[in-house]
Amino acid sequence: MIKPALTLLVWGVLCFSAQAQDDNTSRIADRFRTMYPKTSFRDIRASQVAGIYEVVMGDNTAYTDATGRYFIFGHLFDMQEQVDLTAQRQVDTKKSEFPTQFLANAIKTVRGDGSRMLAIFSDPDCPYCKTVEAQLAKLDNITVYTFLYPLEAIHPQAKTRSVSIWCAPNKTKAWADLMLTGNKPKLVACNNPINDNLVLGSRLGVVGTPTLIALDGRLMPGSAPAERIEAWLSAAVVSSSNGVVKP
Repeated sequence: MIKPALTLLVWGVLCFSAQAQDDNTSRIADRFRTMYPKTSFRDIRASQVAGIYEVVMGDNTAYTDATGRYFIFGHLFDMQEQVDLTAQRQVDTKKSEFPTQFLANAIKTVRGDGSRMLAIFSDPDCPYCKTVEAQLAKLDNITVYTFLYPLEAIHPQAKTRSVSIWCAPNKTKAWADLMLTGNKPKLVACNNPINDNLVLGSRLGVVGTPTLIALDGRLMPGSAPAERIEAWLSAAVVSSSNGVVKP
């Protein structure tokens, strides 16, 4: 009888502490917005360091105490875990929009029931794009929309190859053959959306390849293992079920 009672007591203390911290952060957020009415705060929350708050203003992240008088701009590192917490947070919170209106300009690949969706901007000559493509191939029940996004400044043949892939009789197969097996497409040309994709990617905040975009607008730049993509993708599914986006 003692253990259940103790468990309830500990749980109650933890819940109270969490609520107190949330209330305190909310009060501090209100204070900062009153102190700096001309500043647009995207987010204010407690950091991993006791007594220090993380403040996101536009694309800038700063750290301050509860007074909000002094701000430190820079990166916060967890030296034990060897993680740049600021960079990780910026990636996690960076938002764009899912290019729903432009999916006709993408190569559609469906695996399983195709119930989950993501878009990716990819360069056919980018080695990291080939790496992430192999990881995407491990995911099931997914629809991938690949926007060909050749970076000619570093890959001079990428645009020609992108056009050839788009103009192939089977775009999906031509793309998979190149990225997964190295088989290059025949050089052909046709009307294509490559230039439109370059404009679209720039508008959506794509600065390099590969860049993945989740259904709720979150960005994942660079390559990542299948497990990490799966977790990132599942987070978008949860957001969708909460009404943030409607597929």
